[in-house]
Amino acid sequence: MEELEILIEAPGWEALALAPLAEAAILATLEHLGLPPEQCSLSLLACDDARIATLNADFRGKPQPTNVLSWPAEERGAAEEGQAPALPEADAFGEIALGDMALAWETCAREAGAAGRPLEAHLSHLIVHGTLHLLGYDHIRDGDAALMEGLEVEILGKMGLDDPYRMD
Repeated sequence: MEELEILIEAPGWEALALAPLAEAAILATLEHLGLPPEQCSLSLLACDDARIATLNADFRGKPQPTNVLSWPAEERGAAEEGQAPALPEADAFGEIALGDMALAWETCAREAGAAGRPLEAHLSHLIVHGTLHLLGYDHIRDGDAALMEGLEVEILGKMGLDDPYRMD
């Protein structure tokens, strides 16, 4: 990666090797889509539920915690439902700024426990999911959701992780 900036605000994150986990998930996503990781940059905020609830209220009008939020550097959504958005291109300096992402410790840990999945696997899924959002993928329309979820399953499979949407 050109640059992966991680800011840890919540103490729970310190017990986890977030940097290598995040880098692996982001690299797997970029490589799967054919983007050159060495040109891409993004930032990741590892915060708590209170901070993400404030961000969620400020940016989405939803004053409650969520697992992951993403702010793309550029809106890239596809016009046609179920179609992949156009991939970003490098700027004049050869760089691709993807945007910013935030993860909430308590929500992520609670969801992993409730699903009976290892926290690292759940976080890898959420980072892949957030990176896809930065690249213009979304899940509001059914066709877009199917495309995005399919990509997540493929990318996580290449990482040796189980399908997070499969119910056992």
